Amino acid sequence: MFSKTCEYAIKASIYIASQSLVSKRVGIKDIAQAIESPEAFTGKIMQVLSKNHIIDSVKGPHGGFEITASAMQTNKLADVVRAMDGDDIFKSCGLGLKECSGANPCPLHNQFAKIRADITKLLETTSLYDVATGLSEGITFLKR
Repeated sequence: MFSKTCEYAIKASIYIASQSLVSKRVGIKDIAQAIESPEAFTGKIMQVLSKNHIIDSVKGPHGGFEITASAMQTNKLADVVRAMDGDDIFKSCGLGLKECSGANPCPLHNQFAKIRADITKLLETTSLYDVATGLSEGITFLKR
């Protein structure tokens, strides 16, 4: 459903948000370890998330990545997905056809439209704060 890059970006955003809840700024090494991603790849993901104002990058000896409380409430999972994968998940055909619509449907169109609508609603209404609180409270996990 999501690209591997997007999966890592979602995990990284959730991890950074959970650490920001306790006023902790985190570095690339910590993020990469927490989401089980190569450091160089994690760095590239952080650049995209920072450029799209999903996370904040603080330079210097006490730098790292963080998310402000207001950004945690405002930024939704859909923002992370759009930054990494674009709008395809919100619009594309379940079979990957270029031309698929109500007027010219693929065999899965009607069933997939319902699923796509549910996924869109989930991503558009779930904030980084919503998912970070479960992680910081130990209710949810990013790896096992």
